[in-house]
Amino acid sequence: MARGRTKHVFTHRVDSDGLRRIPDELIVEEPMSIRLDDELVATTMRTPGDDFELAAGFCFTEGLLREAEIKSVRYCGQGSASESEYNDVTVDTAGTAAAPTPRLGPSSSSCGICGTEAIEQLYNRLNKLEVEPFDLSTISAAASEITDQQALFTATGTVHAAAAFNRKGDLVLLREDIGRHNAVDKVIGRLLLDKKLPAKDLGLWVSSRASFEMVQKAWAAGFPALVAVSGPSALAVETANRAGLQLAGFARGSRLNIYNKD
Repeated sequence: MARGRTKHVFTHRVDSDGLRRIPDELIVEEPMSIRLDDELVATTMRTPGDDFELAAGFCFTEGLLREAEIKSVRYCGQGSASESEYNDVTVDTAGTAAAPTPRLGPSSSSCGICGTEAIEQLYNRLNKLEVEPFDLSTISAAASEITDQQALFTATGTVHAAAAFNRKGDLVLLREDIGRHNAVDKVIGRLLLDKKLPAKDLGLWVSSRASFEMVQKAWAAGFPALVAVSGPSALAVETANRAGLQLAGFARGSRLNIYNKD
């Protein structure tokens, strides 16, 4: 169920014309509990909408599903959907997924996995990608097209976006959210539910920096390329090289930097 993602309010603007009262549009941010086979695994702050994709994508990119197949995704958790205000989602594998280890406390909308142990677990869990990199002109063309398609950002100026594009540079799928990791999980979750993973012929574009967690999620989903509007971290570059993942940063207009080893 898609619910209101923005809220209309009045604000006072100060500019060269002085002080005046004007209407404004704010993004909605609410907590959502994510369960795997009814076991709570995380709570994240997110923009309502595409909740099933977010829950499925989170469970996948965090490695909670492993080889288990999703049987269904539903609202409610411990009660009815209306009782939880559509803020509780369960990913059901009919008990075939391994018992999940919940996060210690809530995760923020910008939170991903962290710590040396988690990084080593990632390297042990994922195989190096054996896919063709994208043509650089395709990446530039895709980045230019996607930038103009962010409806929620245009309305509010406060959300991140993630998008999948094909080898022709065409936009395939775009999602927006208050959290940059959530936006990526929504894209990956949609592809997962449509049985289109691994995404070996799609690139992943993000409106944020290219952090380690972004590389981790792109790698898990099998994207050959990760393209970010801002720059990468040193660990992101190291991980992308280890993954065989093409990594581009500062993708703005016709400009971009490629960070992989020659």
